[in-house]
Amino acid sequence: MCGIIGILGDEEVAPRLLDALKRLEYRGYDSAGMATLEHGRIERRRSPGKIRNLEQLLRAQPLTGVAGIAHTRWATHGAPNERNAHPHKSGPVTLVHNGIIENFRDLRAELQAAGHSFESETDSEVIAAQIASGVQTGLAPGDAVKAAVARMRGAYAIAVLFEGEPDLLVGARRGSPLVAGFSENEAFLGS
Repeated sequence: MCGIIGILGDEEVAPRLLDALKRLEYRGYDSAGMATLEHGRIERRRSPGKIRNLEQLLRAQPLTGVAGIAHTRWATHGAPNERNAHPHKSGPVTLVHNGIIENFRDLRAELQAAGHSFESETDSEVIAAQIASGVQTGLAPGDAVKAAVARMRGAYAIAVLFEGEPDLLVGARRGSPLVAGFSENEAFLGS
């Protein structure tokens, strides 16, 4: 079962996201990944296999930033490899996803017909592309998420970061759990 975590705060999030992923290890997974917003741009690291592989990658290629999302994946669409590992990125949108999008093939075909190309085999990347398409047509980030999820069938929870939006972490859910938490200077999402 997939696990997602998102943190928006005022101190570096990568070590805390990694710690949160380690707490989810008992659930089973085949890959792990993380993305942070650094100086207005999203940087991500993904790795097949155990979280320790991601941890080694982060030692070699650290992430900074005070906003981030992380994920452990249990494959439903696509092989367990780096290309299919989360977070998925499309244009200014990066997301992690827990669940399954039943109509992703139809949505993917629409996006491909409009000229979008995909790097993964996942339903999750289709969500990112749907949201990015909304942003490209002029929708505000939150409205782009609403428009995308209105078209999706299935059970899911998502956490989304947007390039150039340092104070924004968007979550949405249908059927899958998603918990939001707040402190004085931070916001959290988890599923």
